[in-house]
Amino acid sequence: MTAIDLNSDLGENVPDRVVGDDESMLTIVTSANVSCGYHAGSPEGIRATLTAAVANGVTIGAHPGYRDYENFGRRPMEVGSATLQAEVEYQLGALAGLASAVGGRVRYVKPHGALYNTIARDERQAKAVVAAIKAFDATLVMLGLAGGVALDVARAAGLEVAAEAFADRAYAPDGQLVSRTQPGAVLHDPAVVAERMLRLAHEGVVRAIDGTDVALSAQSICVHGDSPGSVAMAGEIRRLLEDAGVRITPFVR
Repeated sequence: MTAIDLNSDLGENVPDRVVGDDESMLTIVTSANVSCGYHAGSPEGIRATLTAAVANGVTIGAHPGYRDYENFGRRPMEVGSATLQAEVEYQLGALAGLASAVGGRVRYVKPHGALYNTIARDERQAKAVVAAIKAFDATLVMLGLAGGVALDVARAAGLEVAAEAFADRAYAPDGQLVSRTQPGAVLHDPAVVAERMLRLAHEGVVRAIDGTDVALSAQSICVHGDSPGSVAMAGEIRRLLEDAGVRITPFVR
């Protein structure tokens, strides 16, 4: 692999819940998954993140989640298909409006947290999310878990898709992410995560939590903006990959 995207989940800060350093991260990543307000963030803070993304030439993506602000959108939920579709459409509309106001444009969609993990295996909810994207703007690219159900559903519906790998999360042998409730699910060492992503770029594999290798075909690498040390991890990934001749560039052209 000679080129790959580097993305991060941003726009999630509010004064009493600051979880990331968006300003610094936006000088490193090439794509920003910006909160749509349901799981985190505020209109003012989201607008500031979008403004910084535009200033840094970072590609903007929508990051819709469950309506679960209290739990940061990381609690699995059973939501009816019609409700879920409408809620995703609502979030896309809100973010697109703010992006337009600051001279930007939403180019892709990456669902957040529990919604992301659910649609990687739940076809019904995946279809609702895909229907929302297609109804809102069928030119948007859907970014999702490599090997997940959601990308198959989106592809079948005629959407362009891209797959991502996670630098700071442990993988199960089946390619799913290890639940955050399990020990070792979240990684923090910049050198370790960078080496993992270098191997992904060169060999197309990532080491699972049980020591086996999982084959992944990914066009983007995610570092969660709310992970401790996220800026250092993203910086080290970019440095190591570029030193190895891998170009860091947005997956959306």
